[in-house]
Amino acid sequence: MTDHSENINMPFAVKDCALITRMGGVDTAVNLRELRERIRVCPEACLFHHFMETLVRPSFDDPEFRNDFAVWSARYLRDRVLAERLGILNPYKFDNLQQLRETVVETIDDRLAELPYVPSVPKGDDFIFMQAATVVFDVGILLESPYQLSETIPQMSYSSIYYHFIEARRRTEERVDDFTAWCKGVEEGCEELVEAFKGIEFYYMTLPELKTTLIETIEPLTVKAKHER
Repeated sequence: MTDHSENINMPFAVKDCALITRMGGVDTAVNLRELRERIRVCPEACLFHHFMETLVRPSFDDPEFRNDFAVWSARYLRDRVLAERLGILNPYKFDNLQQLRETVVETIDDRLAELPYVPSVPKGDDFIFMQAATVVFDVGILLESPYQLSETIPQMSYSSIYYHFIEARRRTEERVDDFTAWCKGVEEGCEELVEAFKGIEFYYMTLPELKTTLIETIEPLTVKAKHER
């Protein structure tokens, strides 16, 4: 993978990605207590997959929740209270995945303490822990100026948007998107772009919504920059 923050004098290479999923290395969960125990010990890659990679996974189609734990709680445990508590967790608000893990476990503990029984599911509806490897490939587009993003983002696939604006936060030194990392290093005068990217609350958006937001955010700043030059 290329970290653009380490290549600040280089053109921006647009990339795309795909996920290769595999089993997460822990047993499945058939009830809420088992879910709690599996989350406590599962690899961090599982947490990343079930919280962050749902957007780019073709099989994920829940319109209400953004993480698999909330979806499972709502659809299979039939526990809307727990689903909503898990569903409001924004993993990008935590400093690391361990903090996220602890919060998820605490949330489930609180719910277990409220219930007179342990919610369970029929065999076949158990929660399966997964993780994924990200395969990255170049699409053959190089940008010389951040303001070329206004022309390029409309052409980018949703998985490319995900890779550069969301997945990048796992790779870049400052835990920012690739566009921000590049803007900060490639030239002066991009402060407004950086601030605009920073203001996008992306986690609760679908990828089509995020793409539209990026386009609407960048276009007026690009027009303004052209008039000023």
